[in-house]
Amino acid sequence: MFERLEEVEQRYEMLSNLLTQPEVINQPLELQKVAKEYAELGKVVDLYRKLKKLDAEIKENRQLLEGDEDEEMKEMIKEDLRRLTEEKEKTEKDLRLAILPKDPNDEKNILLEIRAGTGGDEAGLFASDLFRMYGKYAEKNRWHMEIMSQSYTGVGGLKEVIALIEGKGVYSRLKYESGVHRVQRVPVTESQGRIHTSTVTVAILPEAEEVDVEIDPNDLRIDIFRSSGPGGQSVNTTDSAVRITHLPTNLVVTCQDEKSQHKNKAKALKILRARLLDQAKQEKEKEISEKRKNQVGTGERSERIRTYNFPQGRVTDHRIGLTLYRLNEVLDGELDEIIDALITYYQAEALKG
Repeated sequence: MFERLEEVEQRYEMLSNLLTQPEVINQPLELQKVAKEYAELGKVVDLYRKLKKLDAEIKENRQLLEGDEDEEMKEMIKEDLRRLTEEKEKTEKDLRLAILPKDPNDEKNILLEIRAGTGGDEAGLFASDLFRMYGKYAEKNRWHMEIMSQSYTGVGGLKEVIALIEGKGVYSRLKYESGVHRVQRVPVTESQGRIHTSTVTVAILPEAEEVDVEIDPNDLRIDIFRSSGPGGQSVNTTDSAVRITHLPTNLVVTCQDEKSQHKNKAKALKILRARLLDQAKQEKEKEISEKRKNQVGTGERSERIRTYNFPQGRVTDHRIGLTLYRLNEVLDGELDEIIDALITYYQAEALKG
């Protein structure tokens, strides 16, 4: 590890020098690229230099301990050694995390897709609850949310909703939310007071730029039709709804929320790009997981990841065994405790690898 860190430190010094060179300063794109790498390596180098300094102080204190005969002074040196050793252990852990390969999607915006699963109307109502939960969380983080597409059930629930969430580090915070979310509660329509179990699927897709996914226009079939709202009400009287079919994969995306055909088409293409990027990512992960023998979980979206139990006011994340008795707060967007625990868990798993 230390040989690699010496190379990182040398690279950091070289980048520092490059940032003063006219051939870099006068090229905005090159300057941006160099500055970004310099900032990323800076975190690692700072920790590495701190670790080297702590090592030197520990070595110095051990030498003092061997040479000093004053008992009171020895106790002071021992106490200082304990403090330095603890600090060194923490710095080593932080450094190991800092040099883990970065997820290239972490800083991307996301497409949030929520779909009602098993459970009929109750699943649709819980899909609405989850959409509100993520909306509140986005609000707390000052992220911007824009609905791309939505369709309703007959009782005011959501069959499906797709929303774009834009902001700093959105994907890094929400990427572990993909999966099946289960709800246990007494539906408002239940006269016997029986608890029903319903499910909702959540997908978190990193937003794909044109450079990430190249789409050949010849691979698309675009159909235009008249929009219709909940209950068959007309959204508008023009043919503005857009359905795009990606012929090689048979992926279909429909958008009808906007009155403009062009806006619906742009939104549909954005969703299609994200789904194609996610499909490529899933295929790559599948290939990697098949090669790894000690795979923890399959990573499939069909796995139940979390249960929201209303009678007990409980939320349980099954992947990490975390249970919180703060259901109302969680549904009100207080997700940080769960998300922080998930990030810590997956970082620890990555360190084992």
